[in-house]
Amino acid sequence: MSDPSAFSRVGRRVLVTGANTGIGQGIAVSIGRPGREVVAVGRSSMAETIEKVEAAGGRVVSFACDLVDGEAVKTLIDRVWEKYGPLDGLVNNAGIIRLAASVELSEADWDHVIDLNLKATFVLSQAYARLAYERAGRIVNIGSLLSFQGGIRVASYTASKHGVLGITRILANEWASQGINVDAIAPGYIVFNNTEALRADADRSAAIIDRIPAVRWGIPEDIGDAAVFLLAPASSYMHGAVIPVDGGWLVR
Repeated sequence: MSDPSAFSRVGRRVLVTGANTGIGQGIAVSIGRPGREVVAVGRSSMAETIEKVEAAGGRVVSFACDLVDGEAVKTLIDRVWEKYGPLDGLVNNAGIIRLAASVELSEADWDHVIDLNLKATFVLSQAYARLAYERAGRIVNIGSLLSFQGGIRVASYTASKHGVLGITRILANEWASQGINVDAIAPGYIVFNNTEALRADADRSAAIIDRIPAVRWGIPEDIGDAAVFLLAPASSYMHGAVIPVDGGWLVR
């Protein structure tokens, strides 16, 4: 008979990047809900996230870091580990998007998106694994529907999110034997700040909902609850898995 706690026990301390708003905030709240500790990382205020996690019964500490700053990213895990103690999990959520026709996308915008969405994900995972080797740990990467599709006017974002799946798979291959699970979530259309303009377009929003079998936009907690599963013992035999949380968009 399975242990019911296998679906809720995710370790004592989990670091979440980009936890100040949106999906990252939803992940932080879901993780913290049963009283666990969340290390919320980002470059802007975490006041709202702290309030929501604490209201849900969790504990949260904030750690300021600009994840586009390569040198700061390289030392982030070590600094957090030293200050707060061992991390039982890492959620690589932070990401940005730049809209432009592919023929017009600037090199600066390409580099900015790739550095944050892809390079920082790898560098943080690498630093975490060095400390978690043979100790056991969990890494959850946040992909996208555009990890599978091409999209329009989002070349750097699409490339980065395809790359997130590749990183998830190679790291799972190399680290599963060391006790580290590396998996990913591919969110669908979620209600948060990055989709505000899209949701404000009544025709486009209606067309999106019409294609989603669940007939609604997702909310950040939908992603957060999936992250809790991937951080919990219930998913211990999952390595390199990518879970779409999209209301059925990809199967339509």
